[in-house]
Amino acid sequence: MSGLPDWRETAAYAAVLAGGRLALAWELLRRDPAYRSDFSTVRGNDVAAHFAAVWGLHFPG
Repeated sequence: MSGLPDWRETAAYAAVLAGGRLALAWELLRRDPAYRSDFSTVRGNDVAAHFAAVWGLHFPG
């Protein structure tokens, strides 16, 4: 997948190691092909509601 760090490069994961569980969860989610596809197609005012319902994500604010 383009845009993702080389899994063999230790330095590419420094932020994940420093960020704890939330960073690891984000790293796994952004690599999910279904999430990536969904993210690229969902637009409009219902984005937060859609991602909360489908992916269990909640956005602050």
